[in-house]
Amino acid sequence: MSQTGLSYEQAPPYGLPLRFFLTAPLFLMLAAVAAIPTAADWTADPHTLAAVALTHLLTLGVLGMVMQGALLQMLPVVVGTPVPASHWVARLGHLGLAAGALLLATGLYRGSPLLLNIAMLALAAGWLPFLAAAAVSLARARTASPLTLIPMRLAWLGALLTVALGLWLAGVLAGDLDPNGIEQGLGLHVAWGLTGWVLLLVMGVAYQVVPMLQITPPYPAGYARWAAWVVFAALALLSLASFAGMSSLAEAGYGLLGASLAGFGLVTLDLQRRRRRRLTDATLLFWRLGMLSLVILAPLPWLYPRLPAELQGAAAVMGGLIFLLGFAVSVVSGMLYKIVPFLAWFHLQTQTGARAGSIPNMKEFLPDSEARRHWWLHLVAVLWLVPAPWLPPAYAAPGLLLLALAAYMLWHNLLGCVRLFRRYGGRLH
Repeated sequence: MSQTGLSYEQAPPYGLPLRFFLTAPLFLMLAAVAAIPTAADWTADPHTLAAVALTHLLTLGVLGMVMQGALLQMLPVVVGTPVPASHWVARLGHLGLAAGALLLATGLYRGSPLLLNIAMLALAAGWLPFLAAAAVSLARARTASPLTLIPMRLAWLGALLTVALGLWLAGVLAGDLDPNGIEQGLGLHVAWGLTGWVLLLVMGVAYQVVPMLQITPPYPAGYARWAAWVVFAALALLSLASFAGMSSLAEAGYGLLGASLAGFGLVTLDLQRRRRRRLTDATLLFWRLGMLSLVILAPLPWLYPRLPAELQGAAAVMGGLIFLLGFAVSVVSGMLYKIVPFLAWFHLQTQTGARAGSIPNMKEFLPDSEARRHWWLHLVAVLWLVPAPWLPPAYAAPGLLLLALAAYMLWHNLLGCVRLFRRYGGRLH
């Protein structure tokens, strides 16, 4: 396991990213349960209030939580520059994301301008200090590999645009801002949020953690050098086409985006196929599911505009399920099963000066058998839910219950790791 160039001495306290990691599964449980009585709405059209509210429980409450926590941990270690005022940034980020996600989802579903305005304030407090601190850390980076640094910087820009568009859209829905251009703004908010923020950040993290934690060869330098720029170029073309009304630019943008999804998925799967350690653990299974989901999803950006209008709603919902649950939630679950026990072992060893064998190893902190049970539940839930938009609304309920149970299992497994850490004298702060 190569860890060359990592600055572990700059790692923040264990409790700083942990608060984000332990909160994310709770939001996944909430989204799954809330989706059961609203299935008739969200399965029919991604633009219904129920669909938009549930989407933000996932993107803010689950993915936003994990990615803020992961970056607060990784920027000092991988990039080599501490995050300024990291404790305050973490407190504001965690509280702002948690309160903002709940308020926004409720305000969207009820159509409440008051809740939407309060949600905007909470989310601004949760995102803007984090983005400012991350910008300082990324700007000061001098020793990090450009292959990791470039997609992280582009993902930061994607997050900034996503947050700005999201705050503007919430203001429009609350009746405070001019609604002119809302259709284009909504499309760009989705595109930049899912691919400009989530996908680019996963790519940047993958270049570091897939070879290190899954014992694979490194990503090909030629591919890694240009892949993030191709995603960014696709989003730039789609943004320009959205306001200029140029269908040819949109075609090019969708084509590049589909190729980027397939390329990242296939390259990662090939590296995993050539890994040096042949043992298949839960993290590898989660990442394989995530990469297969990207490959399956790749034709949709090109295919979607060519579908009959009556099929586009269900196709968009299905694509969202594949991306959010099949790809994003799978990948972050796989990362958590490596990050949380490793940090528990690392901080416990550092704090207590324990010798090898006197404290639990990583597998004892979080047994792979428990993580595999979660993977099976998650896999069945995803496979069940993907066709839900094409079937009667009641069909979705069993899959959503399985998803809620899988989320509970993830939370329970992570909490068990923390309890063992505390039992051996570990301190969170």
